[in-house]
Amino acid sequence: MKISGVDIRPGNILEYEGGIWKVAKTQHTQPGKGGAFMQVEMKNLIDGRKTNVRFRSADTVERVRLDTKDFQYLYTDGDQLVFMDNDTYEQLQLPVDLLGDAAAFLQDGMEVTLELYEERPISVQLPEQVEAQIVEADAVVKGQTASSSYKPAILDNGVRVMVPPHIESGTRIIVDVYAREYVRKAD
Repeated sequence: MKISGVDIRPGNILEYEGGIWKVAKTQHTQPGKGGAFMQVEMKNLIDGRKTNVRFRSADTVERVRLDTKDFQYLYTDGDQLVFMDNDTYEQLQLPVDLLGDAAAFLQDGMEVTLELYEERPISVQLPEQVEAQIVEADAVVKGQTASSSYKPAILDNGVRVMVPPHIESGTRIIVDVYAREYVRKAD
């Protein structure tokens, strides 16, 4: 589906110069002289390169729709992650770096969504929030104010997050995977 250069929005997937790009940021600019344009920051979903491109309103670009499919995470094999298709039970191996920082939050049996372009997996979406256990938390310093004073803690997957003072080692919490932030205590 072709869209005008000024209609590009963050999150759009575009086909540009033979690659598949995800739009990270856009800025609409209307200079005093000349026509308006959209400054677009994009990341290549195949090789990870980033670029900035200027699109005028007269420019058109192909917007791509990705297919999504549910998979289950099975295990890690070296630098490869093994997933199973929930419908066909076929196994698929993908490189760890396809997930980026979110890979630390993968748990055995976790349901994930793969985004596919022409049957080729190009990204993996984990659930927004996961449950994790705190293995190490700093002690609360007496006299610290209770308002918004968070302390560092380390989760069972090795990720550091900031938690409220009342959270202790051994507590199960809910964590936002992509922001790496404490959400609430687990039930």
